[in-house]
Formats: sequence, C-alpha cells, structure tokens
Amino acid sequence: MHFLVIRTSAMGDVALTVPVIGSLCIQYTGINVTLLTRSEFKPFFNSIPSLQFFEARLNDRHKGLTGLFRLYKDIAATGDVDYVIDLHNVLRSKILRWFFRLTGSQTAVIDKGRAEKKRLIKGKTKYQLKHSVRRYIDVFLKAGMDISPERWKSIIPSCGAYERIIGLMGNSGMINIGIAPYSRHTLKIWPEEYIIKLAGMISDKLKVKFWLFGGKEDYERLSRLQHEIPDSYLVAGNLILDEELALMSRLDMMISMDSANMHLAALTGVKVISIWGGTDPLAGFGAWTQPEEYSLRIPVEELTCRPCTIYGRGACRRGDHACMKWLTPEKVFDKLIELEIF
Repeated sequence: MHFLVIRTSAMGDVALTVPVIGSLCIQYTGINVTLLTRSEFKPFFNSIPSLQFFEARLNDRHKGLTGLFRLYKDIAATGDVDYVIDLHNVLRSKILRWFFRLTGSQTAVIDKGRAEKKRLIKGKTKYQLKHSVRRYIDVFLKAGMDISPERWKSIIPSCGAYERIIGLMGNSGMINIGIAPYSRHTLKIWPEEYIIKLAGMISDKLKVKFWLFGGKEDYERLSRLQHEIPDSYLVAGNLILDEELALMSRLDMMISMDSANMHLAALTGVKVISIWGGTDPLAGFGAWTQPEEYSLRIPVEELTCRPCTIYGRGACRRGDHACMKWLTPEKVFDKLIELEIF
C-alpha cells in the first residue's frame, strides 16, 4: 500500500510529523510512504531512510490551481497512491485530495480542533487540548494504521553535519546552552532585557557558552543581542539547517520561546525550557516529550486573560504584555535551579 502524506506548512508543524511518520515506517514495514512538503524541511527526515520525499514547489511549478493539477500529475507519475493522508487541511491540500479521489484514492484528513481552540482562548474554563502529534496519529488511525509514537529523539542529523560542527563547539568543558529568543509574533516574545539578564545570571553560576538560534529574519536582532551576551555564538545565518540540528542535539539545554526551534530542539533529544506568553501548551503545541514543568508561564489562575491566542497572532488585550513581563528573569532562573537543570 502506498500512502501520500501532506504537510507543507510552517517549520514547527512539519517537524512534529517526524515522530509519527518515523514510527509508521518502523511499525509497518510493508508499506510505501511518500511525504509531500517543502524541500528545506528534508533534513528533518534523515533518520527515516525508507521514506520517499516529494518536493512541493509551491512558488513556481506547483503554484496556483494549474500548478496543483501539475503537482497531482507529478506525484501520480511516481506510482499509484492508495491513501492520501492530509495533515494540513487547507484549500491547497483539499484541492489535491479531490484530484486523487477522482482516480480512486482514499483520503483521511486532520481534525485541527478549531472549535475547541476557539473556546480555549475565549472561555473561562482552561483545559488541555490534544497535542498536534496526537492529532496526526488520529488521521492515520482513520486509515487503519494504529501508530504508537516512539519517544526517542526523532530528528537525527547527518553524519556530515556532526563532523562540521565538532570543531565549532570544541572541547572547552563549558556548558552549552541554546537560546531561541524570538518568534514571528510579538505575543510570543520575552523582553530582550530579560534574556540578557537571565544569561548573565546563568553565567555567574556556570562556565557557559550560549548559542543564539533564529530564522534569517532574526539575524540583525540576534547580532545585537550577541554583543550583549558574553561567550555567545550567532547560529542564525552562519549554519545550514542540518548543521543547526546537529548543534542542537549536542546542547546541554535549549531556552526557547514558543517557536519552531523549541520543537526542533525537543525532537533532537535536548532538554527544552520553553517560555510562554499569549500562547499556552494547553492548545496542544507544547514541546513534544518534554516534562510539563519545563514549560514556564504565568498560571492562568493568576492571569485569566491567557492564553489569548492559539498561534500568537493579535495584540495584547490588556496593553501591557503582562504574561511575559510578569515572568521575570529571577523567576525563570529560580525555576531552573528548582528543576536542577544545570
């Protein structure tokens, strides 16, 4: 049987498919699996050698309705697809599903729980929603594939990437801590002065080297931050993704906002301390396999307006970003000591 799996969206969402698809390929060795996603995400799947990777060229060859039909034809040319697993469920993937149904393929689609998420941010009752990984598993269950996701590290970088970063990290005996301080949305960003102060408090206690992670769009801000944090190295813009993953996997700890880097670090098997503001792990986007106590945020009982957003879009309803500003560097540092992270 041949499964086509679709997830072409944001980096973190695609990364969270790895433990599911990896476990599928291990537990059902007699099937063929093709993943349709963007080419830049290919390093996430190095550890799944049996997976067939199909590049979605959504900005040129596969752009628009004509491009989607061309994409359908390109995939169909590689062999019959028995089942389409849609882990995205947007207009583009709906159209692609329709093309495949016309030729007899069965389909299963994700339930994103939009109504539940809307109630979470608007209602007084706050409760834990299903994790995204579990939602992915449910789609395969609809197709008759009962997957038990393994909890080992899911993303394994290439040997070449490890070789390239060994010299960069050296063997100084220092503690290596990653910091991913930014996000696409303001409601998910801790104040920069808090990051700088926390780094200083950690440096006073430990012999540490900080590694600053982020996207290309964060390069200028991270460059300025690097000048404020001694013994720090700017990862963003200086390493390719496979090398970043290799570096992450060798960290002693990652401190991250609710962002793709939080998910990537967790999936490489690293301890991840995540800092949450307007969003919350209750919505189902917490760092996979990480202990609940590693997610630091102001309790909803103390700040009833949070979570006020699922993905981070929008503006602070109070106007003071209390969810982040109340979570002071001292509180985070004390929590790290309490958790015996160091």
